[in-house]
Amino acid sequence: MRLRALALLLAVLPTTGCLFRTRPIEETYSQTTLREASQSGLIHIINDQADRVQSLQATVEIDTSAGEVNKGHITEYKEIRGYVLARKPAMLHMIGLLPIVRTPAFDMVSNGEEFKMWIPPRDRFVVGRNEVRTHNADQTMESILPQDIFEALLIQPIDPEREIVVLENGFDLLSEAKGHRVLQPDYKLVVIRTGERGWKLARKIVFSRSDLQPNRQYIYDEQGNLITEARYTNYRDCYGVTFPSRVEIYRPLEGHAITLNMLKMEINKPLRDDQFTLEQPPGPR
Repeated sequence: MRLRALALLLAVLPTTGCLFRTRPIEETYSQTTLREASQSGLIHIINDQADRVQSLQATVEIDTSAGEVNKGHITEYKEIRGYVLARKPAMLHMIGLLPIVRTPAFDMVSNGEEFKMWIPPRDRFVVGRNEVRTHNADQTMESILPQDIFEALLIQPIDPEREIVVLENGFDLLSEAKGHRVLQPDYKLVVIRTGERGWKLARKIVFSRSDLQPNRQYIYDEQGNLITEARYTNYRDCYGVTFPSRVEIYRPLEGHAITLNMLKMEINKPLRDDQFTLEQPPGPR
């Protein structure tokens, strides 16, 4: 009886198509002329740009979202004007202005060790250390630390004393429509760093084969968790340095994202220490 039932089921499946469905996917490859590079050549590109860019001053258009979609906690600021100052080795000052009224939506600074953040709409002033992380779903803007932005904005050099690099040849998905995908070969530098706990995955830097510019960077914590995904597009020449005019930063563990569109940039302009200070406004906080 069981064999008869199984035979009946197998006879029905091909004709109904209700339980299983096969959808063909057509893959094509980009016709863009590809450039070649060696592992050492890609390392040179990263280290050369890192050496050329010592400071950045930019007027930016900022899109931010912070929170966890599945929990209904989302705070968004769309197309607000802002200013970014960055100076190596690890200093950053970023201000976002509310539309129309042009008063600060947020103001944050970091010297690489300590950060300060002022959020006027919430009457909040926060001081902390970069190595100490707290996550509060009700205070999502406070999860966006200036050091996170600095590390994504200015790609750090590869340190031959502490890091080893492995080259991976992969593919980048350029576009995807229904039943159709366009792929293009890319290069990935997998950066492995040594520390107190031994070797660990530190970063992955992805290069476009069309121009050999880094178009993505993945940054990992000590446990190997992906903490930052950054995308770099619309490269343009600025004072002899090729720099992306659009930087998208996503922090998956905190659930927030920042997009910086550079409206005006100045590279290697001298920046003073007092431009990276933030004093607490008077009154209770």
